[in-house]
Amino acid sequence: MTDPLIDKPRICIIGTGLIGGSLALALKHAEFCGRITGAARTEATLIRALELGVIDDYDTDMQAAVADADIVVVCVPLCAMRAVFSLIEPALKTGAIVTDAGSAKQSVIRDAAETLGRHYTNFVAGHPIAGTERSGVQAAFKELYRQRRVILTPTDDTGPDALHRVGAMWRATGAEVETMSADHHDLVLAGTSHLPHMLAFGLVDCLNSLEDVNEIFRFAAGGFRDFTRIASSDPVMWRDICLSNRDQVMEMLDRFHTEMRAIYTAMESNDGERLQAIFERAKKARDQFCG
Repeated sequence: MTDPLIDKPRICIIGTGLIGGSLALALKHAEFCGRITGAARTEATLIRALELGVIDDYDTDMQAAVADADIVVVCVPLCAMRAVFSLIEPALKTGAIVTDAGSAKQSVIRDAAETLGRHYTNFVAGHPIAGTERSGVQAAFKELYRQRRVILTPTDDTGPDALHRVGAMWRATGAEVETMSADHHDLVLAGTSHLPHMLAFGLVDCLNSLEDVNEIFRFAAGGFRDFTRIASSDPVMWRDICLSNRDQVMEMLDRFHTEMRAIYTAMESNDGERLQAIFERAKKARDQFCG
C-alpha cells in the first residue's frame, strides 16, 4: 500500500465549516498532506477560510476543485451528499479517494453507490464523533479530533488501499479510528448522539412556548445550560440527520417515550420506590460507562 505519510496527498475538502475546517487545520499541523483546496457554493466562506489559513486555495466550481485531488472529503449536510457526489464524479481522477463526515452512514453509502460509478470502490464512509454547538469556519480548531473516535463503515466493495489511506488521514489528526457496519453505526449514533439532540431541541422549544419564558430562561441553572447546549447546533444539519437516519431515530424516540411514560406513571401514583429504582439504575449505568 502507498503510505500517505510519505506520498503526501493533495486534499480537497468540500464544506469548510467546523468539521471540514478543523480537519484541514489538523492535517496541516501534522504535515500530513500537500495542498488543501476548499470547495463550497458560497465564495465568502471560502475567502474567510483562506484568510484564516485553513485552506491553501479554493474554487466554487466543485469539479475544478476536485480535479487534482488524491482525497476528497465531503463535509456537507446529509441531504446534500447525493448532489455533491453526482456533481464531482465526472471530474474525479483515476484512483481518487472519496470520503465523508456525515452523521448517518446507510443513506450516504446508498447515495455514493448510485452516483460515484467506477469511483465507488474508492469511497470510504466515515464519521468523526466530534463537534461543538458552534458552526462555520471561524469555529474550526486543530484539536477538535484529538483523542476522539472516528468510525469508518466500509462495505464489501470498499478497496483496502482507500480504507488504509482514509484511516491514516484521520489518525494524523490525533483521532482513534474504528470500523463497524453502517447499520450498527446508525443505531448506536441514534441513541448516543441523535436522540440527545432531539431532546435538547424539544425541551428548549417546549419551554419557549410558555407564557413566562423570560423568567424560566433567566433562572436557568448550570444543569439546564449543560443539557441544552447542543440545541444551539446547526438546525439544517440536524434536520438532515433526522431525515437520513429516520427509522433509527424514531426507534430511539419510541424507547425514550416508554421510559418517560414509566416515570410519569410512577409520579402519578406517588410511587417513590419505583422512581428511586429508575434513578438509581440510571446513575449506576452513567457512572459505569461515563464516570
